[in-house]
Amino acid sequence: MTKAEIVAEIANKTGIEKSNVQTTVEAFMDTIKNSMVNGENVYLRGFGSFTIKKRAEKTGRNISRNTTIIIPAHNIPAFKPAKTFVNEVKDNVNVK
Repeated sequence: MTKAEIVAEIANKTGIEKSNVQTTVEAFMDTIKNSMVNGENVYLRGFGSFTIKKRAEKTGRNISRNTTIIIPAHNIPAFKPAKTFVNEVKDNVNVK
């Protein structure tokens, strides 16, 4: 599902104009992104948590040049779904 499809679905369910829904969805995503850039985790009860994971410095290999490189420590965004969310998906998704 794309952002445009999410906007259309919300607009159909609520009766709000697509342009207003688009603005709201983008403001929601910007708020989450800005919070994480500022080092804050975001917790949405019943949905999940957007957290910042710290990756330690490690040694990697460049296979084509047969050399080692140092990958510096860095932070990455991560999402952990809530247990209720996971259970709903497990129970309702058809296996193909």
